[in-house]
Amino acid sequence: MLDRARREKMPRIPLEELERATRLALKIQASSHQRRQRESVMADLVNTVHDMTIPYDPDSLLKVITSRARRLLGFDMAYISLRKPGGGSYVHSSDGDTTSLNVGLVVEESRGLGEMAHESGAPYWTSDYLNDDRIPHDEQLDAVVRAEGLHAIMVVPIRQSGVPIGALYGADRVVRHFTPDEISVMRYLADFAAVALEKARLLDRSRKEIAALEEAGVRADATIARMRQLSGALASLVALVLGGGDLHELAKAAAQTLDGGLVVSDACGRTLACAGQSPGLDETRTREAALETHAAGGPVEVAQNVWAAPVSAGEGPDLVLLRSERPLTEDERAFLGSVGQAVSLMFAVRRSTAVADGPLRDEFFDGLLTAVPQSPGQLARQATQLGLDADAPHVVVVARPEGAEHGKAVVWASSYAYRGAGLMKVHEGDIVLLLPGTDASALARAVSGELSPLLAEPVTVASAGPAASLASVAQVYQEALRCFDALLALDGAGSAASIDDLGFLGLLLSDDHDVDGFVASVVGPVLDHDAERMTHLVPTMEAYFAAGSSPTRAAGGLHVHPNTVTRRLERITELLGPGWQQPERATEAQLALRLLRARDVLRRRREAVLGQREPAEGTQDTLGK
Repeated sequence: MLDRARREKMPRIPLEELERATRLALKIQASSHQRRQRESVMADLVNTVHDMTIPYDPDSLLKVITSRARRLLGFDMAYISLRKPGGGSYVHSSDGDTTSLNVGLVVEESRGLGEMAHESGAPYWTSDYLNDDRIPHDEQLDAVVRAEGLHAIMVVPIRQSGVPIGALYGADRVVRHFTPDEISVMRYLADFAAVALEKARLLDRSRKEIAALEEAGVRADATIARMRQLSGALASLVALVLGGGDLHELAKAAAQTLDGGLVVSDACGRTLACAGQSPGLDETRTREAALETHAAGGPVEVAQNVWAAPVSAGEGPDLVLLRSERPLTEDERAFLGSVGQAVSLMFAVRRSTAVADGPLRDEFFDGLLTAVPQSPGQLARQATQLGLDADAPHVVVVARPEGAEHGKAVVWASSYAYRGAGLMKVHEGDIVLLLPGTDASALARAVSGELSPLLAEPVTVASAGPAASLASVAQVYQEALRCFDALLALDGAGSAASIDDLGFLGLLLSDDHDVDGFVASVVGPVLDHDAERMTHLVPTMEAYFAAGSSPTRAAGGLHVHPNTVTRRLERITELLGPGWQQPERATEAQLALRLLRARDVLRRRREAVLGQREPAEGTQDTLGK
């Protein structure tokens, strides 16, 4: 009762004033909500900016921006596009997408909402993208928008120094209008993104530059270490030369340092020392490489990963060849040039030593050629003192220039002998060389091949050997002299040959009369064929020569059909080659068959004398035939 009385006594408020007060209260409430919302957005914006200060690489930063923009403004989808240098743009990163069509999408120039924002430099938005005729549409872009179910889209350009570099997009899958506050927040995000992106790019570039500097530092350290290694190796090579080391040791040390195969060669391709895999150049290419590297005055690449360096010592353009599994660095090329200089120094030291030991070498060689009696031990000691290998086989070579350039030939021969670890002397105008080796023919050709071009005149070269020991050098020397006389008698002046090259003449001239070797070299394949297959090719050859090279008459003597003889002769041709019936080879073949027959008769006689068995009935003595 009391409360009602009080209410009745209170003044009544007009209805209009009450409505006005209600509207004011609602406005205050809305304003308060909007202020709280703005404060929340600003707080999120501050947090977003703080996140952008964390060091990111550019790609990661762009993904952070899209994710933050979507959460900050409640978009269904947010993405960033970047400008292409030639015009247009492409979608770099996206958040909230439901298909794989968005990222990487290329937007042509003057197409889409983003291109409009780039051209104007201001934000653009639409409440319903596909139905907005103001926008220059692109079929591919519209297809992606349709696939994502997007309607409302807002885009804000990202600019650096007034130049557009990309755009930030926010999109919803419903038709809606964007408020000024949302547009302002998107602009802030775009501005912050431009600054953060520039910072990230600078940081990324700095990181790459630092990484490049670190890598360059590692390379520099490796280069310095390699230079020190090469410098130490070069000092070791010089010490090796001055310490009396040989050429093979030098080549091995240089090959190990350069991690390749190394060969010291003369201009004609003769290998003086080798270590590792040979470069594999033939004689013609080796001569060309020698001329190239001497003309260049330093190392040159003469084939794929094959390098040549000049050796300045010697009469001819000697060289060092290196095969490497990789390209050489500048320091390694310089080291290879130093290897050539070390070889030159070694040759110079050898020449100096040879000059100093000249009288001793001449006296020792004279003793070998004249068979002065000496014990094997004494010969070995003297040979070692003079740098010779007493246990190696040696070949004797006799050379005579046909012109008047004897002085130049002697100088060359002296250098050639010293380089080859041999001996040289001049005897009655002839140059006599003692060279290590087993192939007398090859050494004769090598001497002729170098000396003849040097003198520009023919040189007669004869050789014999190898000598089994230094004590037998005198015997081999006499064979070489007989070979030389035979060349002159056969009108072979200016040519090169060995005892073996002269065929049966060499057999007659040789002191050891190697009948087995001669027979094997002439008819060995036929003998082997008869022994292995029980055929009768040797008797067929004898009958053929006895019949004056007539297959028909030979068939009569053998009591076989002429076609049988023809087939056997064809088989002999396959074994000996097509030239075996030519006069020179036919003579050698007949001599070999006579030697075989004579040996057989002598064997039968010896067996008969010793009582091992009676001579076969009807055996004829053919020694006189």
